[in-house]
Amino acid sequence: MSPKIAIVYYSTYGHLATLARAEAAGITTAGGTADLYQLPETLPPDILTKMSAPPKDTTIPTLTSGAQLEAYDGFLLGVPTRYGSMPAQWKTFWDSMGGEWQKGAFWGKYAGVFVGSGSQGGGQEVTVMGMLSTLVHHGALFVPLGYKTVFGTLTDLSEARGGSPWGAGTFAPSEMELSLAREQGKMFYEHLARVKFD
Repeated sequence: MSPKIAIVYYSTYGHLATLARAEAAGITTAGGTADLYQLPETLPPDILTKMSAPPKDTTIPTLTSGAQLEAYDGFLLGVPTRYGSMPAQWKTFWDSMGGEWQKGAFWGKYAGVFVGSGSQGGGQEVTVMGMLSTLVHHGALFVPLGYKTVFGTLTDLSEARGGSPWGAGTFAPSEMELSLAREQGKMFYEHLARVKFD
């Protein structure tokens, strides 16, 4: 049986949405499929307007409950940095999942993280590390990108780019960053495909 994968992201300006689609494309390349979800917005419309944030993509469903993820074997989570940590939208989502935490709904499920920041020192790696605490509390198994198939890209210094062995990353999606996201999706699916799911 093919693993069921959800890609869940929050994106203010569309960068993480673009990476999420690249992750999904990588899964498709490997022979799988993934369902895309975005997190609910917590900022009021007037603030988003002042921030010049574009409208959300209404073709991507909004995740309204953690229970929706219980049917999945694995998740790829798109997390922009806010001062080296997850943004309030992700924190609100996790904080609403006390019931899933209490019953161990995500115990043994697989998770990977891809990130975005506004600068090279924006905290991409530490944001993933911060997500690990939440994933551990839920009993999820972290699957990093690693170096196995992306060593050349991760050690390429020809351009400023996001991403690390922790997961794909972006400043503003370049082809190099998108290639890391596609590879992460592909490798995540291939890893889960080796596992027997009920």
